[in-house]
Amino acid sequence: MLIKLKRVLFWTFLLLFLGAIFFIGSSFLIKPSVIEVTPSPTKISETSFLIKEISKENESITIILVGDIMLDRRVEYMMKKNNDWRWPFLKIANDLKKGDIVFGNLEGPISDKGKKVGSIYSFRANPKAIEGLTFAGFNILSLANNHAFDYGREALEDTFLRLKNNGIDYVGAGFNESEAYEPIIKEVKGLKIAFLAYTNLGSPHWAATKESLGIAWVDQNNLEKIKKNIEKVKKEVDILIVSLHSGEEYSFKPNQFQIDFSKMAIDGGANLVVGHHPHVIQPIEKYKEGYIAYSLGNFIFDQDFSKETMRGVLLKVIIEEGKIKEVVPIEVKINQYFQPEIHIVF
Repeated sequence: MLIKLKRVLFWTFLLLFLGAIFFIGSSFLIKPSVIEVTPSPTKISETSFLIKEISKENESITIILVGDIMLDRRVEYMMKKNNDWRWPFLKIANDLKKGDIVFGNLEGPISDKGKKVGSIYSFRANPKAIEGLTFAGFNILSLANNHAFDYGREALEDTFLRLKNNGIDYVGAGFNESEAYEPIIKEVKGLKIAFLAYTNLGSPHWAATKESLGIAWVDQNNLEKIKKNIEKVKKEVDILIVSLHSGEEYSFKPNQFQIDFSKMAIDGGANLVVGHHPHVIQPIEKYKEGYIAYSLGNFIFDQDFSKETMRGVLLKVIIEEGKIKEVVPIEVKINQYFQPEIHIVF
């Protein structure tokens, strides 16, 4: 009887012991549900959007602006001699390509059409020269200048089509008044950046009309209208850059029209005004909340009769948080082969 009792106690104790071990072991193997907290899909998307917006605001945009680009005469001779239509840009293309937007003033049409109607200083570039512009990263050019009609309307119209077909926007000229005076707007990293271009050189008869192609003409007679257009465009974009082809050739100081127009444009909302035509560098200044570069000088030209006409400014504009943070003028020198070079790496 005692032996049987001992056996019952033994098996009872053993079963209790094994049960306790099983219970303790399972508590380690089974994780409580409170530990496995999975964020809701809504919160994940909201967080991702917030990070994206913050990173976009902190992204910088680089705009590069250069002076007069002339691809005819001896510049064309060097391209043909070296059998390379990229020739003028070979020493500077890598620097230009660092810009999100690359802008310059194109002196004369790019075409094989039309007849010379201008003076002995008439320019018309070989259509193959576009290869150099695209190679260097140019994506917008001003055509508002006194050489636009050097080979007549046919060559200018041909220029419009050739640039468009090669992915280069043009501003300051167009098939009609609306196109010539309207801005080119580039959206870069969430910001809208607009360009307008005007000239008061050449002839007012070249101004585009509702029925005919032409350039964006500005003078004292329509200055108020131009200002209203600048104000209107600025309301639609974040950054507005205005190009003016004006001034006296080879003068190191802006004339009164350059000064008046540039300040009017800044007062109207422009963030930056850049000038072309004098073929030499003129002052760069800050005016109120904007910047004015009265003349960027030559960028590609064969005017090797002086050191001043064989140099220019490459203007590097840094935009951050929707504003111009920095404007950096970098000197460009045109070598004996008509290739611009810079000596500051950026």
